Amino acid sequence: MRVAVVDDEPLARRGVIARLSAYPDLVLAGEYADGQAALEGLRATPVDLAFVDVQMPSLDGLSMLAALPVECRPLNILLTAHDRFALRAFELKAIDYLLKPIDDERFIDALTRARQFHQWRQSGAPTEADGGAIAGGDDATGPVRRFSVRIGRRLAFIDADEVEWIQADGDYAVLHVRGQGHLLRESLQRLAGRLDPARFLRVHRSAIVRIDCVAELQSLPNRDALLRLRDGTPLRASRTYIDALLAQLQPRG
Repeated sequence: MRVAVVDDEPLARRGVIARLSAYPDLVLAGEYADGQAALEGLRATPVDLAFVDVQMPSLDGLSMLAALPVECRPLNILLTAHDRFALRAFELKAIDYLLKPIDDERFIDALTRARQFHQWRQSGAPTEADGGAIAGGDDATGPVRRFSVRIGRRLAFIDADEVEWIQADGDYAVLHVRGQGHLLRESLQRLAGRLDPARFLRVHRSAIVRIDCVAELQSLPNRDALLRLRDGTPLRASRTYIDALLAQLQPRG
């Protein structure tokens, strides 16, 4: 992927660029210190993914993205020290939202989501970031739609739409469906890259939830949160994931 970094803080830009250097398949195609320069640069030299600071002098990051035609707007991950821009970020189809100082685990998750969206764009499948529904099957062109799990001598098939949340169990994952757990021989980290990012979101290093299953969120003193799913299941959400979760839960429009 061709990547651009837009931030008026030199130290913040260097931090993102340093993290990107660990991935040989990512090419730094643009580095901009203000929104106006980024707008002109991205029009002239389009990229696949842009890390964009929200607050910048002259032209802020959200206005810069809004000024780009939708068909030319790159996948974007927003950077900010404040969480009040989250809803506007997702209205602009931002695929993730990172609070400064950037947490390494959240950076990796955001990049995983960006790779998945980029893969689907390349395949021609419409994504939520393009304003359409995400389609696909159990191959490289779209999110996984069905899981196969072994129950004794039987092989059971579970639709992804039935999975309420997923729990890490060492190198495996447990699919929770209607009060039952099904062991999947796949790590949570790998599974996160195969799920529909418009429907499933990581909320902890050991848990992924289906967004429409979240019924309640209660803030905790350390900025973590306690989630209650529609079936009553309590889950802890790490503070590094809270802002992206809140933005996804908020009604849009």
